[in-house]
Amino acid sequence: MSIERASASEWYETKRVGDDVTWIFEPFIETFYRCNIWHVRGRDQDMLVDSGMGVVSLRRHVPLVTGRPIEAVASHTHFDHIGCHHEFEHRSVHRAEAEILADPDDRATLADPYVTDAIFTRLPPEPYLSSTYRVKAAPATRLLEDGDIVDLGDRHFEVIHTPGHSPGGIALFERASGILFSGDIVYDGPLIEDTYHADAADYVASMERLLTLPVRIVHGGHFDSYGAERHRKIVRDWLDEKERT
Repeated sequence: MSIERASASEWYETKRVGDDVTWIFEPFIETFYRCNIWHVRGRDQDMLVDSGMGVVSLRRHVPLVTGRPIEAVASHTHFDHIGCHHEFEHRSVHRAEAEILADPDDRATLADPYVTDAIFTRLPPEPYLSSTYRVKAAPATRLLEDGDIVDLGDRHFEVIHTPGHSPGGIALFERASGILFSGDIVYDGPLIEDTYHADAADYVASMERLLTLPVRIVHGGHFDSYGAERHRKIVRDWLDEKERT
């Protein structure tokens, strides 16, 4: 049975979540595969954390991401997080995954094996075909390291290197507000620890580090945002399970 197609104009939805943060998402992608795209308003420039699958232009259909200077930061380089990075002039990624952002082949981005029609509830508009999907190259204009700052003028996000899910995974922490953009290292749903470039020891170290952060709210790479108590429980339960196995 064929799957109905969505129009480009309805592909994205946006929701303000407070703190001048807006959640952008692709409602016709199944929840497990649906990346959270985060837009953060700053005084001097804005920040975009991840950019979705890239099957519909983000800049053309979400006016929020146009009209002001913006730094597009990749939490990591899997297909669901960097699909529209090529649309932005300023692109940041951790040094360990810069080669993938510049040459995003299907294996490196996990498009192979995950991108099939089955991940959609409605297909992207024509001429999209899952069989020919590929992330477009978007060479980084800035290579990030642990401790670097994404400076929006009145807001400052610290880069926290969080390898484990992937070697160049990062989180972004605004200490003044307690906001953490955690990417795919931790979120309130099934965590993926078995990608081809995942590392179990790195994952544990990253989770131990995130456990101690004085977070107020966590905006993850997938699923719903959550507060400090839930964050500590997710991380603590995960670490406890690792100690038992």
